[in-house]
Amino acid sequence: MSFYKLPILIIIILYAGCTEIPYNIIDSYNYIQKDNREDKDWEIIWQDNFNGTDIDTTKWTRIPPNKADWGKHMTSDDRCYEISEGKLFLKGIINPDTVSDSRLFLTGGIYSKGKFAFQYGKVEIRAKLECAQGAWPAIWMLAEQKKYGSYPMNGEIDIMEHLNYDNIIYQTTHSYYTLKLKQTENPPHSGTAKVDVTQFNTYGLMWYPDRLVFSLNEKETFAYPRVNGVDKTQWPYDQPFFLLIDQQLKGAWVGDVNPDDLPVQMIVDFVRVYQ
Repeated sequence: MSFYKLPILIIIILYAGCTEIPYNIIDSYNYIQKDNREDKDWEIIWQDNFNGTDIDTTKWTRIPPNKADWGKHMTSDDRCYEISEGKLFLKGIINPDTVSDSRLFLTGGIYSKGKFAFQYGKVEIRAKLECAQGAWPAIWMLAEQKKYGSYPMNGEIDIMEHLNYDNIIYQTTHSYYTLKLKQTENPPHSGTAKVDVTQFNTYGLMWYPDRLVFSLNEKETFAYPRVNGVDKTQWPYDQPFFLLIDQQLKGAWVGDVNPDDLPVQMIVDFVRVYQ
């Protein structure tokens, strides 16, 4: 090694040693953002660009079926999943085998539950949404540890929901405060934003200790603040949350499915989390 290169190498090593990561890791996969980060640059702490040939099972699990309105058609069936050319395809299809599975439709979705969760930070997910009657693609978050009890005590953060052929998305918070106490306007818990679903769009959230700021293509669209002097269930967003991305079908909100519109899919380009 040349002598004159040695000081530069020493500087690089010293700088790397002094660089502070923006999080503490709890239980090996919960990334808790350190205090006083708001005046510092965002740093990527976790991401997936879907450049492999299959879903990275160190990061994601295929969402199993459940009794919730959104989850009745979830499946691990390979026909609802594809990775190609650096993109993840999550599909809603007509079930080709109702003998072994009586459900009429099947849907694909992934979540990071038990593998990655974080408290505070920024999320960006670039995706393209296809339309169909009864299609309900969603990008959202749920609490990992259930700090306050069972749902809806720990809240829900819906970064993006799209219905049917709409030209808008919904960005919403749900909690005991909004669902059970019916406090949906103090403060407003939901907003909409116009979207061109023929294109890829970046759906985002900036999560601070005192507010949730939603975005579309890096433009702020809706904010939900922490409010003083109201019931404490208004702000359950002080604990780690995990990510869910799914191509849902059918439900009380979205309505029935038109089978002639299927298959339908959400195409995901990347997922990035910053702190």
